[in-house]
Amino acid sequence: MANTFALILVILTFFTGIVWVIDKVRWAPVRDKARQRAQVGEPLNEKMRNNIQPENVLIENARSLFPVIAVVFVLRSFLYEPFQIPSGSMMPTLLIGDFILVEKYSYGVKEPLWHNTLIPTSKPKRGDVAVFKYPEDTRIDFIKRVIGLPGDRIVYKDKQMYLVSNCAKEQCGSYKKLDTHFLQDKTFSDERGVQKIYNEVLGKTEHQILITPIAGERISRYFQQQDTVTYQYEWVVPQGHYFVMGDNRDNSEDSRFWGFVPEKNLVGKAVFTWISFELDRDANGFLPTWIPSAVRFGRIGKIK
Repeated sequence: MANTFALILVILTFFTGIVWVIDKVRWAPVRDKARQRAQVGEPLNEKMRNNIQPENVLIENARSLFPVIAVVFVLRSFLYEPFQIPSGSMMPTLLIGDFILVEKYSYGVKEPLWHNTLIPTSKPKRGDVAVFKYPEDTRIDFIKRVIGLPGDRIVYKDKQMYLVSNCAKEQCGSYKKLDTHFLQDKTFSDERGVQKIYNEVLGKTEHQILITPIAGERISRYFQQQDTVTYQYEWVVPQGHYFVMGDNRDNSEDSRFWGFVPEKNLVGKAVFTWISFELDRDANGFLPTWIPSAVRFGRIGKIK
């Protein structure tokens, strides 16, 4: 759907732009000349009279819409794009009903259809909340937190994460456990049972993660990296790829299950929540409708 909208926007920009240019260099001067002659009382032949008749509706609308469509195209394709959070995989950082802005140029200025990099800018940093094309279906946009950079060795076991930065298999020393601590006042219950919020420090980023203690680890479903790692819960990030996870660690389909994100798939960095809606739930706690019941003003702001 995202690629379809981008294609439609490119076609509309191109079509209305062509009409706008032709009008500026050809049709408008002829039209203006005919009107000037009519104003001073000079005789007009049939062709000149036709030039000052009401314009073709399609041409008139295309010419008028081009500046608006062009601005939307530039903003959405190269600067900032709005996204809506459809699931709870990034709780507590992002909630269902959050509307966010993604900075498109954070990881390079890319053309909007095939996502080839036009102007390199910077690389993802450990801890970034990134939007990317789902590697198994690039028509779908995913949002997760960047955990592992190229060359990193990662272990996720017993709901604990260990990481060695930028190491080859033969050179990896002891793993370093990420700095996490439980927030005593951040325990709550829902249909999945008791959930606990922890503070986690990942690189220079401090953020919160959500753990469901009674949820079993789905190690049997973990992505298996061949000829690189020793254990089923261990991964080494290839060059040009990234390892991502949801902050809702027991309710997220991420790199643990389907592998790494190629650099080409990166869309941008999530930087700001511009509005957030509370959505009505039924008696079982599920979301029966997308009609908002309230605005969560306290959630508006920078994404950490």
